Amino acid sequence: MRISSSTIFDSNVAGMDQQQSLMIKTQQQLATGRRILTAADDPAAAARALDITQSDSTNTQYTTNRNAAHNTLSLSESALQSVTNLLQAVRTSAVNAGDGSLNNSDRSSIANQLSGQLQDLVGLANSTDGAGNYLYSGFQSRTQPFVNTVAGMSYFGDDGQRNVQVSASRQVASSDSGADVFMNIKNGNGTFATQQGTNTVTPGPNLGSGVISVGSVANPPPTLPINNYSVAFTVVGTPAVTSYTVTNTTTSAIVSAGNPYVSGQSISFAGMQFDIQGAPANGDTFTVTPSANESIFKTISNLIAALNTPVASAANGGGTALTNNLNHALTSLDNALNNVLTIRSSLGSRLNEISALQVTGDNLGLQFKQNLSQLQDVDFAKAISDLTQQKMGLQAAQQSFAAVSTLSLFNYIK
Repeated sequence: MRISSSTIFDSNVAGMDQQQSLMIKTQQQLATGRRILTAADDPAAAARALDITQSDSTNTQYTTNRNAAHNTLSLSESALQSVTNLLQAVRTSAVNAGDGSLNNSDRSSIANQLSGQLQDLVGLANSTDGAGNYLYSGFQSRTQPFVNTVAGMSYFGDDGQRNVQVSASRQVASSDSGADVFMNIKNGNGTFATQQGTNTVTPGPNLGSGVISVGSVANPPPTLPINNYSVAFTVVGTPAVTSYTVTNTTTSAIVSAGNPYVSGQSISFAGMQFDIQGAPANGDTFTVTPSANESIFKTISNLIAALNTPVASAANGGGTALTNNLNHALTSLDNALNNVLTIRSSLGSRLNEISALQVTGDNLGLQFKQNLSQLQDVDFAKAISDLTQQKMGLQAAQQSFAAVSTLSLFNYIK
């Protein structure tokens, strides 16, 4: 078979090109650290690597989301810790204000201190995160939630909770509604609220020394919804005989009348029970109403107003009105503290969950990277060995081509 000189040249050039191509590819693998440079190098592994890369990117985004949620929840926890400390300080002041040795001026000084603490509470309720979003405004993250208006402290947020996707199957609330934290707090015992009323004989506050308790739910419990009730006292005769009448003020129906009164003895009706300590005066009344929402701001404002009200003389009830108001404030402050602690407990649970998910996410990210490394990363020892072999093959091809290219029949024709 005849082989032309051009065929020899073409064959040798093709061989050298092939060796150079292999060597360049190996060099690129070593330079990038990747075995798969194009999908054609290993189609199955390339497809698998794409899936893992997308999963790893999604997991990385979840990590970012978890970090953001953790930061926001940590800021909220810090703010509520300050709220807890503030409410405990207010409660201590309310207890101190009940000291019988204090005069009106002393109580006014405590009220001034509470006014400053109330402003601090408003500042905490309007806390923001690092991005300027309000922590307690619900979905209205750019709206200041609490503003002092003519009608009192008003809430301009909503009841929403901003949820963050922290894993493929889990969303976590990164915020709490300010209404739930500061506004929607049931007064009284959570079912009904007792409070001092007014004297029906001498218009004005009660004149006796009766102090009503917060009460509790009897067995069977009251039928909901609870109506409004009034307990009115009558004192007649010598020696004085005290009795009371219970009236359903919602329906104007008398529940019971002429009930003998004994200080501290339980008073029960309509599934509710409480007691009254002291000696009520003729015409004194006490009210029982369904528990309603009372904001922390209103509780402290009412306490400030009570402390700024001069205590009447002993003949006009003495400090009984103050005692009843202080008891009401202490009950409401306890309810507020319990509510804040409940929110903080929820925050702690969410923070723990995010921390656990973060560990799982980190482990998953490490696994993704290990799988990608197995699919994509080059075996440097093998690649260097291949490069050396390819270099030797190229050198052999070049040397053989140099030898063959000099052969010619004319060298032997004389």
